[in-house]
Amino acid sequence: MSYLDDILKSRRDTRHFTTDEVPDDVIQKALQAGHWAPSVGLTDATRYFIIKSAEVKSAIKDLFLDYNKKAEELTDNPEQKEHYKSLKLEAIEEAPIGLIIAYDRSVLNQFTIGTVGSNEAVKFSSVCAAQNIWLSLTEQGYGMGWVSILNYYQFKKILNLPDNIEPLGYFCIGKPATNYDNQPMLQQLSWKQKSETPNCTEIKNIAESYVAEFNLKVKTEAKNSTNFNQLLQEKIDSKTKPVGALGTLETLAFQLGTVFETLEPKITKPNIVVFAADHGIANHGVSAYPQDVTRQMVGNFLEGGAAINVFCKQHNIELSIVDSGVNYDFPTNTKLINAKIAKGTQSFLNAPAMSETELHLCFEKGKSIVEAIGKTDSNCIGFGEMGIGNTSTASVLMSLLTGFSIEECVGKGTGVDDEKLIQKQNLLKKAIENYSGPTELMHQLAYFGGFEIIQIAGGILTALENKMIILVDGFICSVAFLIASKINPDIHKNAVFCHCSAEKAHQKLLDYLQAKPILNLDLRLGEGTGCAVAFPILKSAEAFLNEMASFESAKVSRK
Repeated sequence: MSYLDDILKSRRDTRHFTTDEVPDDVIQKALQAGHWAPSVGLTDATRYFIIKSAEVKSAIKDLFLDYNKKAEELTDNPEQKEHYKSLKLEAIEEAPIGLIIAYDRSVLNQFTIGTVGSNEAVKFSSVCAAQNIWLSLTEQGYGMGWVSILNYYQFKKILNLPDNIEPLGYFCIGKPATNYDNQPMLQQLSWKQKSETPNCTEIKNIAESYVAEFNLKVKTEAKNSTNFNQLLQEKIDSKTKPVGALGTLETLAFQLGTVFETLEPKITKPNIVVFAADHGIANHGVSAYPQDVTRQMVGNFLEGGAAINVFCKQHNIELSIVDSGVNYDFPTNTKLINAKIAKGTQSFLNAPAMSETELHLCFEKGKSIVEAIGKTDSNCIGFGEMGIGNTSTASVLMSLLTGFSIEECVGKGTGVDDEKLIQKQNLLKKAIENYSGPTELMHQLAYFGGFEIIQIAGGILTALENKMIILVDGFICSVAFLIASKINPDIHKNAVFCHCSAEKAHQKLLDYLQAKPILNLDLRLGEGTGCAVAFPILKSAEAFLNEMASFESAKVSRK
């Protein structure tokens, strides 16, 4: 075994340190090793921050303890919970030195070789640097421990890191107080055994399920429904009320009857599906929140703590959460529909957001999700979304597909200030000016689209095929509907526009679509919340049509 092999094998995630100080030359040698690590496109995007302050360490330790408490609750096994609580998972205050290894995502503002497949290549470079530092410290007789059980949003606030700097975690550095019997600590403590050999499989053939082309042409059958429509309208008009007195409820009742093709329509097993994905354009600071919030909010959905969870529970609506392309690997045991295309789109400032293959796959994924829901006898589906940066994506798509100027289509999204709003407008205007591709719909969608937006569009088209009522949420979902309507205008007859959001361009888009929203509550949250809040009104339309007495049954004179 070579000397390098010895170093690789003895490297440990250190949690126990002596009080020995770490000489400056040891740190400098380790950082130089990190600097020698591979750097995608020679971006040199890795940044380092040294922590020696007891005050800073204490604040980060408190942050760890708060999140570690949440980690304890992830298991229902009492023995495993107690075992977890006994593990030493950090040495933030004990280690002489803290190191923040981070990457600067602002390098993506310029064309960067090697990031076309994934923006995360910049992050991967910083991980390579972390490994080099680890090995250098090990070779010098020191150790390092990686602490990642943190709320990264608060972590950045404690450190006062700018938006464009994304930390990998907190690293504890010092002289190891133990060698853990030359094995990983978690293995030594019987938490889990590391396999002896690497898991490697040779792939010899292309998967049979791979589909190179996706047929987006939706075939619809024209039906002569004049007689049925007259019967349905007569039923509505014969209720014990003046004609038209229930206003929009009458319109909704007629829509329910025509979509379900029955005079006694019943909504069954309503389902709201929230599609989540990250957007490369978010790397340019177009949102008031960091990209990691997408991942955090998906976790919130899964834990039942978001607004959409509350409203769905209130109205007995099934809630489905979809990972369309979040920049994170979720545990496989979560109640999450995996439709991940990639870990976020590329920034469309200088390059396509996705490939044509990825675009087709988005439509396929959206279709299969809605088909699966339809097989549960659900006939009413709402669409919601989550994705930091997706109002920028939606604004560009709206501008391209309607002809409105980008200034008319851009709003504050998550709540950027006026200065950032101007920067956002200028950035998106530049992105459109940089585009020199065809004006054909699919090319534009691939270049500027978002994974969740396209999956919603595919889902909407499939909901029409399955004769489902389609609940359309706010601005971003309305843009997804706009895309679907360009492919098949017939979807209008199944669509219920639940509200007009506070996002600047939404009313303009609704006017373009000739859509009349049910509510106007200044909502701008997304998540499908507008669908859930408007749902009881739809149920009221169903109730009056099916349960309200007619003039004849109540023996009430019409005149």
